[in-house]
Amino acid sequence: MIVAGVMSGTSADGIDVALVRLSGGLSFAKSEQRLPGGSYAIKLLGHAAFPYARDVRKAVLSAMNATSASVADLSRLNVRLAELYAEAVLAAQRKFRLKVDLIGCHGQTIYHQGDGRPFLRQKIATTWQTGEGSVLAARSGVPVVSDFRPADMAVGGKGAPLVPFFDYTFYRHPRIGRIVQNIGGIANLTAIPAAAALNQVRAFDTGPGNMVVDAVAERLFHLPYDRDGKIAASGNVLNPVLRDLLRVSFFRKPPPKTAGREEFGREFVTRFLERCGRASKADVLATATALTTNSIAAALRRFVLTPGASYREFIVSGGGAKNPTLLAILADELAPMGLTLRLSDEFGLPSEAKEAVAFALLAYETWHRRPSNVPSATGAKKPAILGKICYA
Repeated sequence: MIVAGVMSGTSADGIDVALVRLSGGLSFAKSEQRLPGGSYAIKLLGHAAFPYARDVRKAVLSAMNATSASVADLSRLNVRLAELYAEAVLAAQRKFRLKVDLIGCHGQTIYHQGDGRPFLRQKIATTWQTGEGSVLAARSGVPVVSDFRPADMAVGGKGAPLVPFFDYTFYRHPRIGRIVQNIGGIANLTAIPAAAALNQVRAFDTGPGNMVVDAVAERLFHLPYDRDGKIAASGNVLNPVLRDLLRVSFFRKPPPKTAGREEFGREFVTRFLERCGRASKADVLATATALTTNSIAAALRRFVLTPGASYREFIVSGGGAKNPTLLAILADELAPMGLTLRLSDEFGLPSEAKEAVAFALLAYETWHRRPSNVPSATGAKKPAILGKICYA
């Protein structure tokens, strides 16, 4: 079947639509020990990106992790984003002259809290991805799977990361251990040992990806991002500030763990800029870029490259894969670890399309009533069928 994967990430820059032909699947033991017993055919037929209009992006960023917000505006945003998702899917179908059978839509995360916190005499973990599935189904004329994270959280998981199921099916190799690193707004990795069973996969958020870099570029240079990392390349890293930032408790916390704007959003950026003081703007941006690469490297050393681990390839996707300065710094960090940096594009998967393809696969699994969370990554007590289905 042909599935449209729809992704709008924490960078809130727009909508990615991937049209994917999918067939096959994994079979699992009744013991829930989820061992591979089948295979997938995954073919990307087309990918298109649709940037948010400036007012839409502003509304999304204002809603994310907001301490106060209009309930009416949040409700309206839920519908408006669904309309935009539908327009994007329909436009992608026209562009590639294809008709999809199913849509998998991640939605726009406006709040994610993977750990329980006190509320009304009980500890509550919660997540909110907005973009009404029923509206998307009605406008597109196609069934929609959306709201993937709550099902994992309902069985004790953190609701993230969810992409490891795709990473496992797409990148697993019988002889080569691989670490798959996505650098979107938040950076997250999936560690896949050679010939691994699904329950041997480890995955977690390593910290900020482009989130802090983009916010600094916007505040100091009035730019949406540092194109090709050119400004950061002209600056020098403020090492005392960087060392101080890497002491943040999130980086030391063992997996499973997940992060978002709640950890590295506007409040974090404000504190970061205060610590940089009167340093040059280019130095501040260089330090923000180094925070991304150094936190990834620290996560690898602390939680992945443990005694006995054998990994050879480090595969990068996401918007960060388009930043040569970030990649150059990261390659220098990886070399002493014996890891070769590769891009997802080398595997026939454009880096900016990967997460949209992943949610096409998750929707396909849900449609076939199969679980697609990875408990070893999210901390869930058991496998779960993810998402809710809205019929056209």
